[in-house]
Amino acid sequence: MHSEQHRGLHHLSWPEAKRAASRDSSTVVVPWGSLEQHGPHLPLGTDGFFAEQVLHQVLQALPPRLPIWSLPLQSLGFAPEHRGFGLSFTQSADVMLAQVEAIAEPLVQAGFQRLVLFNGHGGQISLLDVAARQVHGRHPQLGVHAWFLWDVEGVTDLVGDPEHCEDLHAGLAETSLMLHLAPELVQLQQAVAEPPPTPPAGLSLEGRCSSAWTTRALSRSGTVGTPHGATASLGTALHRKLVQGWTATFTTLLSSSWPPRRTLESSDRV
Repeated sequence: MHSEQHRGLHHLSWPEAKRAASRDSSTVVVPWGSLEQHGPHLPLGTDGFFAEQVLHQVLQALPPRLPIWSLPLQSLGFAPEHRGFGLSFTQSADVMLAQVEAIAEPLVQAGFQRLVLFNGHGGQISLLDVAARQVHGRHPQLGVHAWFLWDVEGVTDLVGDPEHCEDLHAGLAETSLMLHLAPELVQLQQAVAEPPPTPPAGLSLEGRCSSAWTTRALSRSGTVGTPHGATASLGTALHRKLVQGWTATFTTLLSSSWPPRRTLESSDRV
C-alpha cells in the first residue's frame, strides 16, 4: 500500500483511489497553468511551474492524516491575450470548461467530496470560476473551488508600490520567484522593463473596474512590468509566504464541511 504521504492520486491503483474517495473531506487538487510567452527572459511554462511547485511544498507541509491528493499539472490554459509573440498556446473557453467537467465527473463517480482548481495563470481566473460554478451546479455533491496562486494575504506587500499595481506579467514578482525556484531558467540579461500605461482615475487593467487587454497593446517585449531588481532573496520570501498561506488555507478547508452541498433531488432536475 502506498504511504499516506504519497499525495499523487494518479500513482494509486483504482481500489486505493476508491478508498481515498470514501474518506471524509476527501479532496483532489489540480494545479493549472498556461503555456504562454513570459517576456524574453522567462520560460513559456512559468505559470504552471509555479502552481506545481508551490502545491508540492504545501502538500508536503500538510499533516499526512489529511485526505488530500493531487492530479498532474494541466499545462494548456486560456491565454488569448498573449497571441502575437511567436509561441503562446491557448484553448477556447468552451474546451476548457469541458476539460474541467471531464476531470470532475469521474471524481464525483468515485465519491470524492471536493475539487480544487489551483491556478497559476491570471488570465483564466474568471473562466475557472465559471467552470467551478458550472460543475458544482451539475454535481452539487462536489464542492468546487477555483483558487489563484498569488491570492495570498501579504504577498503584494513584499513587492511594494508601485510595482504590485504594475507588475502584471513577467515582472518583479514572477522573475524573483523563478530566480529562487529555478534560476537556470531565467535569462536575466534579456529582461526588458515595460510597465503598463497608467489608466484614467478609477479604471484599471486588473482588479476593480478592470478591462480586457492584450499584451501586444501594452508591450513590445511581452513583459508587462519591471523585472529589473528581481532577486532570489525576494523570490525566497515570496515562496515562503505563498506556501505558508496556502498551507493554512488547505488546513482550514480540510478541517471543515465547507462549502454546503447536497445531493440533487428529483424536484430540482430539469
